[in-house]
Amino acid sequence: MKTLFCVSIFCITCILPAFSQCLDDQKSLLLGLRNSLRFDLSFSTKLVHWNHTKDCCNWDGVECDVFGHVISLQLDDETISGGIENSEYLFNLSYLEKLNLAFNSFDGIQIPKGLSNLGNLTHLDLSYAGFAGQVPHEVLRLKKLVSLDLSNNVLLSGTFPNFPENGSLRTIVLSNTNFSGPLPDSISNLTMLSTLDLSNCSFFGPIPPTIGNLTELTDLDISDNNFIGSIPSSAFTLPSLIRLQLSDNEFHGQVQELSNLSSSSSSLQELDISSNNLEGPVPKFFSKLEKLRRLVLSSNKFNGTVQLEMIKNPDLEVLDLSRNDLFVQSTDSDSSLPPLMELGLASCKLQGFPNLRRQSRLWDLDLSSNQLTGEIPNWIWKIGNGSIRNLNLSNNLLHGFQKPYKFPSLQYLDLHSNQFHGELPIPPMFSSFVDYSHNFFTNSIPKDISIFLSHAFFFSISNNSLTGEIPPSICGATDLEVLDLSDNALTGGIPPCLLNNISRLGVLNLGRNNLSGTIPDTFSVNCSLRALDLNKNALKGKIPRSIVNCPGLEVLNIGNNRIEDTFPCMMMKASLRVLILRSNKFYGGLQCLKAIQEWLNLQIIDISTNNFSGGISFLSFSKWWGMTSADDNKQSKYNNLHYVYINQRPCKYGYICRGSSNLDLSSMVEIYYQETVKITMKGLERQLTRILLIFTSIDFSNNRFHGGIPYSIGDLKSLHGLNLSHNELTGPIPASIGNLRQLDFLDLSVNKLNGTIPVELATLDFIGFLNLSYNRLFGKIPESPHFGTFPAASFEGNLGLYGCPVDTSCFMNGSGVSPPGFQNGEVRLKKEIDWDYLSAALGFAVGFGSTVWLTLHCKRWREMFLGKVDQIYLKFFPRW
Repeated sequence: MKTLFCVSIFCITCILPAFSQCLDDQKSLLLGLRNSLRFDLSFSTKLVHWNHTKDCCNWDGVECDVFGHVISLQLDDETISGGIENSEYLFNLSYLEKLNLAFNSFDGIQIPKGLSNLGNLTHLDLSYAGFAGQVPHEVLRLKKLVSLDLSNNVLLSGTFPNFPENGSLRTIVLSNTNFSGPLPDSISNLTMLSTLDLSNCSFFGPIPPTIGNLTELTDLDISDNNFIGSIPSSAFTLPSLIRLQLSDNEFHGQVQELSNLSSSSSSLQELDISSNNLEGPVPKFFSKLEKLRRLVLSSNKFNGTVQLEMIKNPDLEVLDLSRNDLFVQSTDSDSSLPPLMELGLASCKLQGFPNLRRQSRLWDLDLSSNQLTGEIPNWIWKIGNGSIRNLNLSNNLLHGFQKPYKFPSLQYLDLHSNQFHGELPIPPMFSSFVDYSHNFFTNSIPKDISIFLSHAFFFSISNNSLTGEIPPSICGATDLEVLDLSDNALTGGIPPCLLNNISRLGVLNLGRNNLSGTIPDTFSVNCSLRALDLNKNALKGKIPRSIVNCPGLEVLNIGNNRIEDTFPCMMMKASLRVLILRSNKFYGGLQCLKAIQEWLNLQIIDISTNNFSGGISFLSFSKWWGMTSADDNKQSKYNNLHYVYINQRPCKYGYICRGSSNLDLSSMVEIYYQETVKITMKGLERQLTRILLIFTSIDFSNNRFHGGIPYSIGDLKSLHGLNLSHNELTGPIPASIGNLRQLDFLDLSVNKLNGTIPVELATLDFIGFLNLSYNRLFGKIPESPHFGTFPAASFEGNLGLYGCPVDTSCFMNGSGVSPPGFQNGEVRLKKEIDWDYLSAALGFAVGFGSTVWLTLHCKRWREMFLGKVDQIYLKFFPRW
């Protein structure tokens, strides 16, 4: 009888799925949900087809159990923008086990607390959905929850609530959110957890040693956070762990040696601890992890000597020791290295090429920033039987190529900042990225260059000694996104087709050449330019009116030419951050600026040394939001004006590329560029490799502006530099200038300003340079400890001024000291920012930016590099 009962139950469970139908109450809830949701019918592929005449269990995105209860809703990528906040229809689907609302646009609403009613929920996916704010505690009390994915909701913030103690959770993905605070202690209770991804958040504090309790953990990624302290040894001894990602944090100290670790017991296949502050010798146990396929130690402070032949992990495919304090040695026995696919030895004090002749699979090699000299050996082009694809030899002392040589089908070739000379090498056929900048190449650009750049998105030959004209054939390189021909001796005109044919071009740098003629009026209707640098040429005529076809233009530098035109009013709708018109023949007034509603992004404007005239008192600076905001977000991790270009490239032989959700061989990888600028202050020229988002400046000097200085100048609370010198301005210095608490330099010299110096100006304690000379100011100079440090030359030429420091008795009494730069009573009347070397991406310091590998680690490298730049920068300008 018992057997008969079991057979009956078995038959019922087999038959029911074939005849199960959606229950009426479930259909009503689904139809109510559909009608309450806001979504775009034209883009929907599921909701738009829900029809009450059909069985709802057969609707797209719906799955039912054998009894007709809805157990799964897959409503991802349905353009849903609202309607679930208090949805009684969704929250009453009590049998629901799986809910997927990923890739929608909920526009900053909080995750609904009503989800806690779904007591049977096991899988919740809210990734890429636009949620914001704190995560309700109620949602995390779902006791049956197995998988939780809240990733890529950048507005989710606050400290993350304690994880539920339900013992069921196996997957937690919170990557690319703004969660902060320490890692919740309750994480050690999740003993069934297999995947924990907290990458690119704002968590901080040490990793709790209790992480060793997570014995089922296979994937741990806490990269790109602010974790501190040492890395606990327990992180390396988790028995099931396959992937350990700890990069881009603030870990410090030594990684403790684990002499008792059994190599056969470890499951680790990927280990990435790059971009931290780890020091000491490279632990020996790393080379004993037999299953290790990927070892990335770059951008730390590891020191000592590493013998390459000691790396014997049999399955190792990726090894990166770059940018430490290591001295890597190689011998002929390097053939004992495992067959690598990627090898990074940048900044490893190499004095010769390592012996890699027998590397049969190597396709990605970085030997940049070493001490390599002489010629590139021709065997390097045959590595991997000619299968090498990415090669970086930049920042060495190489001067030629051993002959005979023939480039293989390289995708990425970086030779910048060496000592190569002679004719420009023909780029590898089908290459994507070629950088020959900062060398000594001569002769002209090959006339058939486009044949070799047919697939290239980046090409730089800047800072060489190239002559001749820009060949029109370069217009055939229609995939180019970055083209930098700057700092050469190129002549002739700009090919008109260059601005029309290459519609994907985002950065064009032709600055600092000998180009002549006019700027072609051929900007395409689908112009993608974001940075255009034509600085320091001999261009004449007018600014082409077709430039209005480039609404995304952020940087326009046409300074130091012979352009004769009025102010480019047609640019008012562009996305300008930087506008440089200096040292041309512009004329007329700025009346068209009255019509401007707001310049949200403008941070730098330099129209100095032209023939502009008229008044400026009407200017409403309060609408220049880019200079009025003191937003703390400008101090973020990537706080400089930069550009990111996305390009297709092969993924890492099966490894998941950042930003990719699949394992195929195509993934979107970003290339990052930064800007450079030269400024002149106190007679000293400084090269800034980046333009910080907090750096703002106005230079109207050396024109014929008259009238008063607008009182609204005081609204520019984030302004760092103001130069209105060498004009015909009258009236008093506005007291509102005292509101400019970020001001570092102020030059109002050689005008006709009158009245007294506002006492508010003396309260600007951090101003580094001040010049009020040669005006009609009178009265006593305000007294303040900081004001007393300025030399008399800052105030000379104002016969009515008295007091320190123009009164020489002040110095005799020891109450003031004339600082360096103004000895012998000399003063340089013209103090101005010199944007002469503002590059195409407003510099795009292509020489630096191009060293960034098109790899999984490019982001980590740049953080290290940019951090070093900031250290140098802050030595010159500590206030900034």
